[in-house]
Amino acid sequence: MSSAEFTSDEMMTVGAARSLHDGVACFVGIGLPSTAANLARRTHAPNLVLIYESGTLGAKPDRLPLSIGDGVLADTADSVIGVPEIFNYWLQPGRIDTGFLGGAQVDRFGNINTTVIGGDYANPKVRLPGAGGAPEIAASCREVLIVMRMSPRSFVEKLDFVTSVGYGTGKGDREKLGLRGRGPVKVITDLGVLEPDPETCELTLTQLSPGATVEQAREAVGWPLKVVDEPTVLQAPTETELTVLRELKATIGGAK
Repeated sequence: MSSAEFTSDEMMTVGAARSLHDGVACFVGIGLPSTAANLARRTHAPNLVLIYESGTLGAKPDRLPLSIGDGVLADTADSVIGVPEIFNYWLQPGRIDTGFLGGAQVDRFGNINTTVIGGDYANPKVRLPGAGGAPEIAASCREVLIVMRMSPRSFVEKLDFVTSVGYGTGKGDREKLGLRGRGPVKVITDLGVLEPDPETCELTLTQLSPGATVEQAREAVGWPLKVVDEPTVLQAPTETELTVLRELKATIGGAK
């Protein structure tokens, strides 16, 4: 594949990276969020402060970490502190600008499931990795970004389990629950970007990925997706963004 060509996953990762601003403190989840955050730090946001749940502040990994416990995070961090301090001193008081999350399911109000699929909690069809720090990230960061591939299995009318609260059942629920942060401001997908409606907080399609259509997005969502009158089209990845992303992905887990 030439640098002029790109996949929908690459567009999604680049779009997510562009949503991170230089100098902010970002609480990073493993997987797609970590890839996008590290891409941002290597391109337009060199002063992005990466914080991982394991207690690493200002991590600067030279490869993609396999997990929050990957030694490369501690080796390259400005400081390593205890997990309780990460949550009690940094996260819960609202000192972290952006939380960057993925998930197995998301609903129309940006609530996330990373716990179980199908059945009930005691007897699910699939038991997922679980909550980790995601509920507190979703509750307390000043804003939250979500990055997920769009499909009817992932973008569902009703979650099988609410792990992390976005906007609950609509506008005002975060305030009723006493949640400190604004909640999800963007859901970045392979087909485009969803943002909460200012009046209802329902996720609405505002931007399309190059080559994607409104009809594709609607077919990939399990509820009647609202769309702004004229969705803008995201700028295609630049040659630099693609080159850096591909080099970064080639180093995951230390593999060259």
